[in-house]
Amino acid sequence: MKWKRNTGFDQIEDRRGQSGGGLGGVLGGGGGGIPIPIPGGKAGGGIGTIIVVIVLFLLFSGVLGGGEGGGIPGLGGLGGGAAEPGGTLNPQGDVDQQLAYDVSLIQAFWAKEFSAAGKDYPETKLVLFEDSTSSPCGPASSATGPFYCPADQKVYLDLGFFDQLRSQFGAKGGDFAMAYVVAHEFGHHVQNALGISQQVEQRAQADPSIKNDLSVRVELQADCLAGVWAHSAAADREPGDIEEALSAASAVGDDRIQEKTTGRIDPEGWTHGSAEQRTAWFTKGYDSGSTDTCDTFAQ
Repeated sequence: MKWKRNTGFDQIEDRRGQSGGGLGGVLGGGGGGIPIPIPGGKAGGGIGTIIVVIVLFLLFSGVLGGGEGGGIPGLGGLGGGAAEPGGTLNPQGDVDQQLAYDVSLIQAFWAKEFSAAGKDYPETKLVLFEDSTSSPCGPASSATGPFYCPADQKVYLDLGFFDQLRSQFGAKGGDFAMAYVVAHEFGHHVQNALGISQQVEQRAQADPSIKNDLSVRVELQADCLAGVWAHSAAADREPGDIEEALSAASAVGDDRIQEKTTGRIDPEGWTHGSAEQRTAWFTKGYDSGSTDTCDTFAQ
């Protein structure tokens, strides 16, 4: 992927070198993302179409009903310590430079999409940490994987995740694999900004038996939105970039993670979708370049 230096530093909150938050497992319902357990341990109607299609689906399927019960992993159940302040990114190398450019490119794209739909995009930040940190959604560590916290509307990332993705789960790696992961997390920010996340959470609370299914649909939609962004980044893509993204999407499929960590595959325990589903939805968004194709709730 082509990228520019000295761009987007103000959109990164750098907490590396800080301690705090404690070590935890996958966040307890705190934020949408890509948790990785440790073994043994624009065409069409654009962003407005997501609002119309998804919200209509949710309304007609009873989402707005209340009720008690477990929420979707990654959407509700906020809790945890206060977030730690971090400084503006002081880049330590090319990876930092590219990460900042990715974030600025992704947010500029969604700001344009929101504007075309007559809405304001709420620009946020990516929190870069190492080992552990705290968030309003709970403690974060290298074991949680990247995630989005709706309480402060920030994306959290430990760069060590990408080493684990390659060494433990067989992803190809590469700069566009990192861009895919970041775009997926900002896809959750888009869902939150549009009210999709909140309405799905209400549906899950009303009927806990379907919370895993809804969680999968939310995650696959974030993959599709990442694909839509990847389509828009044609000027910055290089040969092999999409293959890197697909390899990363496949590596974080629930079936691949289960097989690597437990030796068996249990579809009933999926919360993010299989490798096939994740690559298919990323591809659907990428091929179309349109959010119109990202209605995972209608499938």
